[in-house]
Amino acid sequence: MVQLHVKHGDESQFLFDTTVDISVEELTKQVARIYNGRLKVDRICSEMEELAEHGITLPPNMQGLTDEQIEELKLRDEWSDKYVPSGGMEFKKDELGRRNGHAPNEKMKHVIKKTIEEAKALISKKQVQANICINAKMVKEALDQLRGAVMIVYPMGLPPHDPIKQEFEEKEDLSGTHAALQVIEDSDAQLWWAGKELQQTKKLADYVGKNEKTKLVVKIQKRGKGAPAREPLISEEEQKQMMMYYYRRQEELKKLDENDDSFLDSEWADSNALKRQCQGVKNIRWRPR
Repeated sequence: MVQLHVKHGDESQFLFDTTVDISVEELTKQVARIYNGRLKVDRICSEMEELAEHGITLPPNMQGLTDEQIEELKLRDEWSDKYVPSGGMEFKKDELGRRNGHAPNEKMKHVIKKTIEEAKALISKKQVQANICINAKMVKEALDQLRGAVMIVYPMGLPPHDPIKQEFEEKEDLSGTHAALQVIEDSDAQLWWAGKELQQTKKLADYVGKNEKTKLVVKIQKRGKGAPAREPLISEEEQKQMMMYYYRRQEELKKLDENDDSFLDSEWADSNALKRQCQGVKNIRWRPR
């Protein structure tokens, strides 16, 4: 299998196994789906952390308002009584005014947070260092774990306006958010390798040959953004090791320079040593012992 080290910009994303016979078009779709799937997992985890701390989101017309404003406008959260966490709730006010403050108890909170950690670890960028490849099945598994945790804490589900529910149902609206800038749609995705754009009409073998044991660093980005920066000739870790080596070498040379004439103080460097030894006047002391 050909192993791809997928990057976005200079940042490592994940490892992906494929074959040289795959078309670039299909490869780009597969890589883009995993890339976007990992972003979805991160977004859901972020919202679930808030869910564990402050409960479900308020209706859109109540978000960001103070208690006085809500009372003045005579607004009411019709969903709070319908969506109560298992085991009861603990009130923890959301200072941002996005959630209703009806947080799950400590046991249910632990269920959510533990699942978040497991889902993040499954598709983490640290898997690159562990040489573990990520595929669409692993992304789906992470999403299923998160969905299962929500169902344990909220068996009745979440209100339709909650971003977690919208993410699970593929109804999320990211327009105007930073998250929207990170997503790369299949149709807009491009793969680059060695400063070349991989053309959709070709196969991977047209670029790397028939060797299935090839390892490539490819970069994914949106179409029309131009060529990404090329990979450095040496890695960051190699650069650190080289700098450490040259620093140690420089320090050693400094010590040699400082001790360059120290041999003149040695007994073997004394030009009169042989003469004194022949005359028997070696180690004469003028003071009484």
